[in-house]
Amino acid sequence: MKKKILIPVFVVLFLAVAAGGFFWWWQGREIKGSPEDYIIKETSEGTIVENKRAGLTVKVPEGWDTKKSEIREGSILIDTIDIEGKKWNEIVAPPLIKGCGTEISVVYKKMNFEEIKEKVKVLHWGLRIKSEEFEIVTINGWQSLKNNFESETLGSVMSIYIPIKNKLYDFDLYWGPDEKERCFQEFNKFLETVSIK
Repeated sequence: MKKKILIPVFVVLFLAVAAGGFFWWWQGREIKGSPEDYIIKETSEGTIVENKRAGLTVKVPEGWDTKKSEIREGSILIDTIDIEGKKWNEIVAPPLIKGCGTEISVVYKKMNFEEIKEKVKVLHWGLRIKSEEFEIVTINGWQSLKNNFESETLGSVMSIYIPIKNKLYDFDLYWGPDEKERCFQEFNKFLETVSIK
């Protein structure tokens, strides 16, 4: 009689543990984005980029060019029209010789600042980083993590990471050696147009 009771109890406990493990995995999984998530619209106010899935809308700076990309599972590139550098699959890749380049991507995973730092350090492994610093800043009312780094592979880069709920919004800025001041001014104006719902 005791064996008959223990078997159903064991099965129920096993199913509860399995369900809990699945729920934990489901909450922590990382869903990849896609270039199809982004819609580029020409409006009377200028070019607008929208990602409804991520609740993201940005206004492209006047005179900048916009391209969808398969970099990092779906991102969008917004560059100055005078951008110069090595071409890679019809995209100007850093390090830049001239101009400014911005890449926007969204990772569908909940992360805190420490987890973001760790992930960034892993991504930077092998990029021959010369210098790197992290700083918590506020962008449009959102607490964000800013990462400035200098890499032999990518050149000068500034990344802004905005974690909101189960998404991580990533805005990267690349610039040519003599373009830092101009690119920072344009990038700061661009960040003011970011809308996340």
